[in-house]
Amino acid sequence: MNKKTIIGTPLGENATRLLLMGSGELGKEVAIEAMRLGLEVVAVDRYANAPAMQIAHRAHVIDMQDAASLKRLIDLEKPHFLVPEIEAIATKVLVDVEAQGVNVCPTARAVNLTMNREGIRMLASEELGLPTSPYLFAGTQLECVEAVKKIGVPCIVKPVMSSSGKGQVFLENQSDAASAWDKAVSEGRGNNARVIVEGFIDFDFEITLLTVRHRGGTLFCRPIGHTQVDGDYRESWQPQAMSHEALQKSSQIAETITKSLGGWGVFGVELFVKGDQVWFSEVSPRPHDTGLVTLVSQRVSQFALHVRALLGVDLSEVELGGICGASVAILGAGEGKSIEYNSLSDALSVPSSDFRIFGKPEVVGKRRLGVALAADLEVGVARKNANLVAASVNIEIKP
Repeated sequence: MNKKTIIGTPLGENATRLLLMGSGELGKEVAIEAMRLGLEVVAVDRYANAPAMQIAHRAHVIDMQDAASLKRLIDLEKPHFLVPEIEAIATKVLVDVEAQGVNVCPTARAVNLTMNREGIRMLASEELGLPTSPYLFAGTQLECVEAVKKIGVPCIVKPVMSSSGKGQVFLENQSDAASAWDKAVSEGRGNNARVIVEGFIDFDFEITLLTVRHRGGTLFCRPIGHTQVDGDYRESWQPQAMSHEALQKSSQIAETITKSLGGWGVFGVELFVKGDQVWFSEVSPRPHDTGLVTLVSQRVSQFALHVRALLGVDLSEVELGGICGASVAILGAGEGKSIEYNSLSDALSVPSSDFRIFGKPEVVGKRRLGVALAADLEVGVARKNANLVAASVNIEIKP
């Protein structure tokens, strides 16, 4: 560990505070790992009783896009580490407090660029020269229609700021461009009515390459394969089989983009792969939802890696382990604040399996409420068992 990193006593005068901006299921696992190492965790989100809030030392409910509210909270808590878990944050505040000496993880620049697809795509494609799909940006419905004409169909329209596939539209007909704009803008995060129109790449599969920047260099986890529905993660597995050349190219792309963003921590680099060809898609400067699989597939999960990296630990000799793993999202559908989970004993009877219930306090429509996990010597068996676990969990939602 970095000799300059001293961890005090939680809730004591010398406590080492980590302020978690965003308190969903990924933030909850980060909070757990931070608390295991003796950090005092303060969880923040836009709604009460978010998953990480349920275990944190303290919690606050604020609009993190409101710069004044966020600055007041940071001044109140005086955190040693600011750890964003979501995109919708007033990033100018992070830039300001970083200049004053607060450790924004991984960096304020990384958070600022990656919260907006326009910033990160321009960095990747135009500054770093990384291979990407063809793309155009649009700030009005008319510009979106014109961009779809230029890019051609099939294509994908996404809000420049969103998460979990919200607002993402797959277009097969140019005539649907106007309605795609409306959906993307209405479901995107932030106040910026702007979209990216991406040409569709005929890829074999998509991977997440968890890339860990730490005091000793850069560490790559084994590639994670995953499936999505409407742009949202549903299933992931590790490792994803791919050619040696494609893996090398993936690592080179991931190292290039994360080196440019800087800082220490886990980056979820998303890539399209076809044969030996690789294209950059997106990057998040934090643990990734598809990386939930690392809770069973690695000895040190992505969440533990993130916390250790930001603390200044040299991870060069870390042993990740080599077992295969799979994760499947456990979904709830309906509307209500009374959520019951049944048949858990059946779920836990599946060999080499586990699951996490996130503890989300409310469902409106469809929401990810947990994750099924399984490990095995073969990826196929792990995926089968993870799906069995997910299918075994019955969810009842009442008003």
